[in-house]
Formats: sequence, C-alpha cells, structure tokens
Amino acid sequence: MHEVGLMQGVLEIALEHARGQGARQIHRVQMRVGALSGTVPEALRFAFDVVAGGTMAEGARFDIETVPLVCYCPPCGAEFQSEDLFGECPRCGRPSAEVRRGRELELVSLEVS
Repeated sequence: MHEVGLMQGVLEIALEHARGQGARQIHRVQMRVGALSGTVPEALRFAFDVVAGGTMAEGARFDIETVPLVCYCPPCGAEFQSEDLFGECPRCGRPSAEVRRGRELELVSLEVS
C-alpha cells in the first residue's frame, strides 16, 4: 500500500510546518486528492491514522477534498468532467486527453495550537 509512504511524507511536511509555528498539537489536516492521483481516499485515511500515532497529529481530523477529472477540448475550448482519461467532449464529440484538474495530491491546510 503506497498510501502509507505518501502519508509519511505528508505528515513530515505537516509536522515541520506545525513546529515552525510553535504548535504543540495538530487538530486537523486537509488534503486535496484528484481522481487521477493514483490513491484511494479510504486507504489515505487509514494510513494517516497509522503514521500519526505517537506524534502531535495523533487524533487529528483528516479531511479529503476530492477533485474530479476535468478535461479540456482544444478545438472548441470546452472544459468538461470525464470518467476516464480519454473523455469525449460533450460539445463537439471529439476525444480529449488534456487534463485540467484531477491529478492533485496536495496538503491544503492544517489547524494547530
């Protein structure tokens, strides 16, 4: 499960920022996760609980904002949501693999004290 390794990296970043602010406790961690990020949100939640144990993030709320796959059609200029990488433009019917959103895997915010 590569989510554990990913969450170790995210937690290291969160702890570094929290310490830099003089915090003693992380209360909430929020991430943005795209449909094409290659991760499973429930596995990220589980991994967060595992890696946060024994740190100032133990017991913190872990929120995930999911980002749908949004493609762009260069010929007609339309942006559209798609279920897979090669979506068909609903306006002109052409296939497009130009991704505008959906690859995100970002630490968005922390709540600390």
